[in-house]
Order: sequence, then C-alpha cells, then structure tokens
Amino acid sequence: MSSFWNSKINEIEPYTAGEQPKDGQKVIKLNTNENPYPPSPRCKEALLDFDMSTLRLYPNTDSKAVCEAVAKVDNVKPENVFVGNGSDEVLALCWQTFFEKKENTGKSVLIPDISYSFYPVYSDFYDVRAEKVAIKEDLTIDPDDFTGRENCGIAIANPNAPTSICMPIESIRKILDNNKESVVIIDEAYAAFAEGYTSAATLIGEYRNLVVVRTMSKSYGLAGLRLGYAIADEELIEGLKRARDSFNSYPADRLAQTLAAAALSDREYFEKTRKAVMDTRKRVMQELRDMGFTMPESGANFIFAKPPVSITAETLYKNLKAKGILVRYFNKPLIRESLRITIGTDEEMDELVKAVREEIRNVQES
Repeated sequence: MSSFWNSKINEIEPYTAGEQPKDGQKVIKLNTNENPYPPSPRCKEALLDFDMSTLRLYPNTDSKAVCEAVAKVDNVKPENVFVGNGSDEVLALCWQTFFEKKENTGKSVLIPDISYSFYPVYSDFYDVRAEKVAIKEDLTIDPDDFTGRENCGIAIANPNAPTSICMPIESIRKILDNNKESVVIIDEAYAAFAEGYTSAATLIGEYRNLVVVRTMSKSYGLAGLRLGYAIADEELIEGLKRARDSFNSYPADRLAQTLAAAALSDREYFEKTRKAVMDTRKRVMQELRDMGFTMPESGANFIFAKPPVSITAETLYKNLKAKGILVRYFNKPLIRESLRITIGTDEEMDELVKAVREEIRNVQES
C-alpha cells in the first residue's frame, strides 16, 4: 500500500507469474510452459543478416511481415492479423476494445472459473464486470454453460490452463452461434500441441465476432522475444488498432518482427519440435500414471497431474523445488490436488520422473 498509488493500484491483485530462478541458480524449470527447444535456425540467420542501422528508425506499426507470415500459415488475409507485444498485450487490448466498462453496462464478460489467471486481472484493471462460469468436476468446459447468459463478451483459453484440456471445434462453434452479439475470444496459446485439433482460426470467415489469440512464446520457442497476435474479422482488427494507437503505436520492435516472421516461415522445424514435445508428453504421462498419478489427456505443452494419495500435490511441489525442479502449484479449490508440469527435454523429464519416484518411495517406506 502506498499513499502515492491511486486507489485501483492499491486495491488490485496483480497476476502472479511462475517463479523465476535467481541468477546463477541451476534448476530444471518446468513451471512456466516455455518450449524446451530453441527457436528455428532461420531466426539466427535473420539475426545475422539484420541491418542494425535500421534500429534508428521506428518499426512498421502493423508488423506487416509478421501479418503476412501468419496469413500464409492460417490461410487468412494479412488484414485479418493484429500483432502485439506478447499475447498478454493482445489480450489486454481485447479487453479494452470489445468489453464494456461496468458503468456502461450491467453485463459481464464470461470467463471459466478455472482458466488463465490473467483474465480476472484484466477485468479488474480495466473496470470490466466479470462472471466466472464454473467448469465441470472433470475439469472440462461445457459450451452449454456459455449459452443463454447475457454478456458483453466471452474469453476462453483452449486448451485451457492449467487443466491442459482441449475443447473441440464443435463446442466453439456452439458458443459462437449462441453469442452473435458479443465478441468471443479463443486464446490458443497452447493449441499447437493439441493432437488433431482444428483451430478456431478456420472459422474466421464465418463468424464476425470471433477473435483467436496466439503467442510465439510456446510452440515457436520465442518467449524471450515477446510477440503475440490475433486473427479476426477486419472490423475487429481495426478496433484493436484504434486501441493500440491510443496506447502505443509501436508494440513490436523491428528485430522482433524480423525474427518472428523467420520462425513462422520454418514449418518443418515447427512441426519437428512440436512433435518432439508431444512425444515426450505421451511418454511422461504414462510413466506418471504407472506410479499412480491421474491426469486428463493433455492438448498443451504441459500436463496437469494429480499425485497418488500417498503424497499431496503441495508436498510434492515443495520437495521437488528443494531438489531444484520447479513445477507449478495452484492453491485453489478443485485444482489444489494437482501440479502443472511443463514438458521439458527428454533429459529434464527423466530427472523429474526419477525425483518423483524417489519421493513416492520415501513416503511409502516411512
């Protein structure tokens, strides 16, 4: 609390990011859903070819090269793409552009009660009324729960975080069909890791109220670059640009645009690393299940694993941390019995499995 802060800053509860290791601290970092593999080699080539003298100039406002690369990948027009400084900024601008402030409406933005924990923070920060819609006991999202409710918008992470569960395209279509007067955001931060998933971006030409948000941080291994984007109808993109240009006309710098476009162009490397993460995920899920863990099928680059009754999630989280292995624990109803574990390299996951096995054996022998 500070007398120099305004009332909102004094009262708000900010988003809490995953723990970052201290400088020089050696840990196996499986708590922030970063890609275990480096970005495409084309990024290094683009970096070596980059003309440093151009940094004296402002970047392209609309990140034209990135928009064109995304358009080619997703079979949309560049005019259907909006680029920001990470998907968090894109989402924040969506909140400001599409959802009404409390004083302007009695309606709320609908968000799952268990989902990306930035959503309620955005709502509080931008004075948007939010209604949390309960997920089911099996941690899935029922599309029927997002129909027949008055709202000023809807935001859903798919696959959901931290549960890792992916909602099929038919469910997304049902939500869109029943909410044609409000904007529906489908946050696909992890969708590249969902086997057989049809992206909501395939519906852009059909639904004028759909915004699909993506990030370069996960499947492209560029978390340190901070670049995300939205795919939507041109009318919605224009609204996002109006919000951006009232805040920061140059969210993505020249270097970020160059490297992101390079990464997007390398589909072979993208598929190779995506498959590697998915293969490791499958193996580790089975090894943990063999030890008595239960977990839903994952469509993300992480798993949401519930330990056997012999040890609590909180205890296992603390014991793994003491061994230099960071995973994520959420002390919230319905999910406090599970751990969110990012998929790392095969070597990192072998260390995790070894450490977990030791912890369970210690409990059983005590």
